[in-house]
Amino acid sequence: MKKSQGLYDPAHEHDACGVGIVANINGEKSYDIIRKAIRVLVSLEHRGACGCDPNTGDGAGLMFQLPHAFLKNQCHLAGISVPDQGTYAVGMVFLPRNTEARRWCERTIEKTIWEEGQLFLGWRDVPVDYTQAGEIATEVSPLIRQFFVTPSHLTIDQDQFERKLYVIRKVIENAVDNYFQEEEGDDFYIVSLSSKIIVYKKRITNNFRRYI
Repeated sequence: MKKSQGLYDPAHEHDACGVGIVANINGEKSYDIIRKAIRVLVSLEHRGACGCDPNTGDGAGLMFQLPHAFLKNQCHLAGISVPDQGTYAVGMVFLPRNTEARRWCERTIEKTIWEEGQLFLGWRDVPVDYTQAGEIATEVSPLIRQFFVTPSHLTIDQDQFERKLYVIRKVIENAVDNYFQEEEGDDFYIVSLSSKIIVYKKRITNNFRRYI
């Protein structure tokens, strides 16, 4: 057992959420980084905590650079034309499954983007595999979609665009909070909105290791 030293007291030791970082020091983009990041999630046992449903675990996510080549191809299939890398943003959003509530949120997102002087490009449905999800996770799972934004001619550079995206996100979140009751608003969440990074969130299951 560790001994007390200075301000450190081993009695205060406890488990906590973990964070892992995987990077290529040469700056080379590769799916291998994603595979290793998933291995990190598996190694962080606390992130795989289980409750009364053994197949529903704790939440976890991956944050990485926008995969431009992949998104450009997927957007083409969805009928969306995205510009050059760094000149558009991707919003990853959790939406209510209730059709009326979802449509209100989508209209609010589109309206806010235009009102903030930016250009809304379109929506993409994110493929989701529910076969490995636990019963509880499936019952409360949101609808996951991506929306695409490009700056107007008034935006000078990418950093300025990022600041505008932050404003857009906050305006949307405030509008949702003011419109819905507290529980209804919990079904909406903007996971990420950026021209630089994207975040994929999920719930860890006991079968997660099979994907490595």
